[in-house]
Amino acid sequence: MSSTPSLSKFVVWAPDYADEGALQRRLAVRPAHLENIKKLVSQGILRLGGGFMTPESVDAAAGDKKFLGSCIIYEGENIDVVRKLVEEDVYYKNDVWDKEKLVVLPIALATALPPVPS
Repeated sequence: MSSTPSLSKFVVWAPDYADEGALQRRLAVRPAHLENIKKLVSQGILRLGGGFMTPESVDAAAGDKKFLGSCIIYEGENIDVVRKLVEEDVYYKNDVWDKEKLVVLPIALATALPPVPS
């Protein structure tokens, strides 16, 4: 199944809060976050995503990587639908993502997205 041409693409830039407890909050709800992602990927809604890290994290051991936030590409009917999906995420609800700095914007992709898993 390929990307549906009639749905718009949106990029979400979701920086984490920078306080002392931010990483602990991220790790505490990460299993639920990843479970929800799997569901959205299988539905073709969440197309690409991941956590962004500090430059020093590239060569760091898994337990020493420092996350700064998330970047996600969704497909949706409109920006309000995508914003609602973001606001339903456990990272949003549990104060991992900085709500004041979070950005949702339409994106015109120059490359193809990976196929939706079947």
